Amino acid sequence: MIRAFLFDIGNVLLKFDFSVALRKLAEQGEVHDPVEVMARIDQIKLAYEDGQLDRAAFLRGAFDVLRYRGTEAEFVAAWEDIFTPNEPMVALVEKLHGRFPLYLLSNTSDIHREYVFRRYPFFHRFTAGAYSYEAKASKPGRPIYEIAQRQLGLDSASTFFIDDLLPNIETARALGFHTHHYHYDQHEALLAQLAAAGVS
Repeated sequence: MIRAFLFDIGNVLLKFDFSVALRKLAEQGEVHDPVEVMARIDQIKLAYEDGQLDRAAFLRGAFDVLRYRGTEAEFVAAWEDIFTPNEPMVALVEKLHGRFPLYLLSNTSDIHREYVFRRYPFFHRFTAGAYSYEAKASKPGRPIYEIAQRQLGLDSASTFFIDDLLPNIETARALGFHTHHYHYDQHEALLAQLAAAGVS
């Protein structure tokens, strides 16, 4: 029986497109090709999301590799502005809220976590979450799932986990979670699986 839900954020609750941020950053730096911007910033981004760098160190590193000439506020505004709500999933969250405890499990940074809670009110439907930058561990590694189980009080056998990346799903399955490999253009497949599990 399903007693709780655990959601990924990116390309599940929110669609995201880093190219929007990359174009803005390219306009104010000495690296003008957005693909090159991503290549230069990617390792710093991953270290930041894994909690190896704090926000200040991430910003310093990004400014250095891009030779960015804007302000920190401009950089953060560009970095935040990559999301659009996945409306069918927002509707599902509203239907589940109050019937099941809802939790988040995401590879993310404090910039993005703070932004989505500020920008999208439906995030306040979630009781709590486990985030890579705080856990200093990321999916698909087992430690972040185990941290989530411990901190959020989750029993994998009764928790339904939704993620868009197959390696993340495979780790969750190995730990005994109910899972759904989500594609936002195939939302009905999720609803059908939930209905089969007795969740209308």
